[in-house]
Amino acid sequence: WQCVEQPIGKLLFRRFLEGEPGLAAAGALWAELEELERCEEAERSAMAAAIRQRFFVPGGAQHCGFLSADATA
Repeated sequence: WQCVEQPIGKLLFRRFLEGEPGLAAAGALWAELEELERCEEAERSAMAAAIRQRFFVPGGAQHCGFLSADATA
């Protein structure tokens, strides 16, 4: 709740993620998912595909290997 809904908690948690090498991709993924929620419906499919390539595909630019196979399906 504090990290998602409270502005200062969200900011501090994001900075924590960005500062930890193993968690930086998680912070970037979070930012991209929030952007996906705000984008126009017409752009959503292309943006979702780009997120999938970048974060969920092994070898992607910021692959989030800590996610389970169910989470990335």
